[in-house]
Amino acid sequence: MNKSPSPLLGFIAFSGTGKTTLLRQLIPLLKEQGLKIGLIKHAHHRFDIDIPGKDSYELRKAGADQVLVASQQRWAMITETPEQKGDPALTDMLTHLDQSRLDLILVEGFKHVAFPKLELHRPALGHPLLFPDDPDILAIATDAALQQETTLPVLDINQPAAIADFIRQHILAS
Repeated sequence: MNKSPSPLLGFIAFSGTGKTTLLRQLIPLLKEQGLKIGLIKHAHHRFDIDIPGKDSYELRKAGADQVLVASQQRWAMITETPEQKGDPALTDMLTHLDQSRLDLILVEGFKHVAFPKLELHRPALGHPLLFPDDPDILAIATDAALQQETTLPVLDINQPAAIADFIRQHILAS
């Protein structure tokens, strides 16, 4: 699937495993290396990024199908997709990023899409491992010993610097 000009790495796990927490730790470590990072996050629910009472929210609620908010520091695009059936396609979402300005794209979620992924696993949560059924998983980050043998690299989920090193060596070096 990865027809993206920028290297792509997904972070997949069951809800509550700590995908966002790990990404919040990893991104600054990667930025310290001078990397420009893009991020796509899959949400399983409706969400708003603008706040009720703010102009962007009120204009969108008034019926605008697309709202672009721009300032000196950033811009954001909000697009309504009421006709869309099912989840968005990762390939479609990638087209919205300006990849000429990125060194790496991190993706939270989209676990059923074929692209390189890092599985996060916490055995105490009682969820099954995903890697046996997903050939696109490159490594597993966990907080305890795995109960299943694997030839994949096993990383400590609580050591974001080691995970950042893995990304530099196995994703960015290739």
